[in-house]
Amino acid sequence: MISVEEHLESILSQIRPVATVTLPVPQAHGLVTVDDVRSLADLPRFDNSSMDGYAVRRADLEGVTSEEVRLLPVAGDIAAGAGQPRRLEPGSAYRIMTGAPIPTGADAVVRVEDTDGHPREAQFRVEPDNGANIRRAGEDLKRGDVVVPAGTKLAAPQIAALISAGVTEVEVVGPVRVAVLSTGDELVPFGSADGELGAGQIIDSNGPMLEALVREAGCYPVFVGHLADDEGETRKEIKRLAQECDAIITTGGVSKGAYDIVKKVLDGEGTMEFVEVAMQPGKPQGFGVLGKGDKGVPVFTLPGNPVSTLVSFEVFVRPALERRGGRRSSEGSAVGYATRSWTCSKDRATYTRVRLIRDETGGYAVEPAGGSGSHLLGGLAMADALAVSPPEVEEVETGAEVELMLLRPRREIDARLEAEVEELRRSDEENAD
Repeated sequence: MISVEEHLESILSQIRPVATVTLPVPQAHGLVTVDDVRSLADLPRFDNSSMDGYAVRRADLEGVTSEEVRLLPVAGDIAAGAGQPRRLEPGSAYRIMTGAPIPTGADAVVRVEDTDGHPREAQFRVEPDNGANIRRAGEDLKRGDVVVPAGTKLAAPQIAALISAGVTEVEVVGPVRVAVLSTGDELVPFGSADGELGAGQIIDSNGPMLEALVREAGCYPVFVGHLADDEGETRKEIKRLAQECDAIITTGGVSKGAYDIVKKVLDGEGTMEFVEVAMQPGKPQGFGVLGKGDKGVPVFTLPGNPVSTLVSFEVFVRPALERRGGRRSSEGSAVGYATRSWTCSKDRATYTRVRLIRDETGGYAVEPAGGSGSHLLGGLAMADALAVSPPEVEEVETGAEVELMLLRPRREIDARLEAEVEELRRSDEENAD
């Protein structure tokens, strides 16, 4: 057997980002920039007011205080979006709205709160500083400044900044298109059983689960299907998908059984290798690249038990898909403390499904969710994380610190824990009454 680290290193060494594409900025959401993206305009594009108030000449308000007020006639209003240039004459003011362009001659804006707010002749109670409440053109970005560095995953803030900077298109690492294939004659595709299953049949949960995991990894499941235990059909389908997708994930058919078709079909193809990894669950693994150069398509062959499939995806497939999409690997990790002991697999890294609770310090405490078998699904829905135990650990003792791979976003976990604490508090108050 090889270690988890060795298998992951072998996978990542063969992964290359997909081809780049140029897309309209809104359509590039979630994708990664190839080069530095520079501003095509100054931001702000013109001097404008940061407050609702009055554009003034400071000289006209010299010496003004709350006791020594001064009146200035209001020449008119300047609203946000006003296109007509204005000039402020000495001894007057313009009433101006937030975001509106500063008139020529004005060198400050007095907040409406520091006046009586009159629309025709306003009373001023402060002497403003030079440039007060004025956003100067180019103070945020100047034309040619880098808005978004190369290698940045475009989220909502970057989309807004690029559009504001006049950028209409951006070159990004293309979307990663992933095919998911579940194998086995015993499987019935979701939605096709009409509630009736034959003897020995089970509903395929791996396909829908992997489709969701692929989406959560920022990629695009473009095909989710089922393969019967037929070598010819399996070979034909994988060959077809390798021409259309950027990655293929299969589940089942990779162990030592007489009907492990995927292994028979792919063994020796491209760089495919089938190995045993020192991990529990998920020992039988396969990976390789079909095709050469930029056209090579990574193929992940995962074990068929649902928990093994989930663990294998989190440990091997997710980081590989992130690299395929040009993203930096970002494993969601944390630490917690065991509320009770559990056994681990000897000489193998063990991934235990756990549910998180709050400990007395406000940190995470963990307890196993469901049984340890890789076929058991009951606890999977309740699991917040995988507790990772290294091969040398045969038992996690009560109170021991464990490394966690989070299966949900941290803020969702924290929100649930906070709700549970609040519910417990209310219950205690009701019982006290």
